[in-house]
Amino acid sequence: MLGTLNGALEARGIRLAPEDITAEVEGINRIEDKMPLLKEIIVHYRLRIPAEARETVDRTLERHASKCPTARSLAGAIEVTWTADIEEYDAAPEAGDRAGGDVE
Repeated sequence: MLGTLNGALEARGIRLAPEDITAEVEGINRIEDKMPLLKEIIVHYRLRIPAEARETVDRTLERHASKCPTARSLAGAIEVTWTADIEEYDAAPEAGDRAGGDVE
């Protein structure tokens, strides 16, 4: 799912550094007929995004699982859910960071 999300963001012009898009995944097993069976997968994303991209990121998150081959393959057999912690940063350049530098 992480690859699907990252690809969907890139297709929308949002390129995140590897350290700015990570996921932790937890599998939940339940015992049925004395056998542990995988019943649920929980994906928890941590994203650091430009503040102006928030709306696009939110829309992409809402839709990405339906476009993920793995999540779709598991549908009906294993519940797949996700959560996300999103940190925003201001991507606008600071006054001293403009191209050409300071003019005296």
